[in-house]
Amino acid sequence: MSVAIGPGTEITLHFALLLEDGSEVDSTFERQAARFVFGDGNLLPGVEAKLQGLKAGDKQLLQLAPEDAFGQRNPANIQRMPRSQFGDMELSEGLMLNFADAAKAELPGVISAIGEEQVEVDFNHPLAGRSLGFRVEIIDVQAHVEGDNGNAE
Repeated sequence: MSVAIGPGTEITLHFALLLEDGSEVDSTFERQAARFVFGDGNLLPGVEAKLQGLKAGDKQLLQLAPEDAFGQRNPANIQRMPRSQFGDMELSEGLMLNFADAAKAELPGVISAIGEEQVEVDFNHPLAGRSLGFRVEIIDVQAHVEGDNGNAE
């Protein structure tokens, strides 16, 4: 009996993430398949929802609206910073830099405009606002066995 993808399953699959023009952004087809537990946060929730019900052997090309993928672009994620903050670094539009957020975690930003006094940095995900294709080949689906988490009553 084959198991369908859903809560409580462990999935092994190959995937390719495609832009609107069909070019690949990422793919596992030429390397080791991806493996994850449904709902563990490794896949975007909008993608997981579209995979639900698929079984081993299924191949699909899923269309992802921005809401199912990396969300819409948010103007609040574009910030202006004093140019002096960059020291004598050579800046160019499109340059990706890592910044530290309030929790000291790395946050990638792309320089979107350079002025005399200010530098504009876009912290939106590079694929935000884009519709994407998600080509999948389901290799294996199994019931996921949780380890004993000590919550027995």
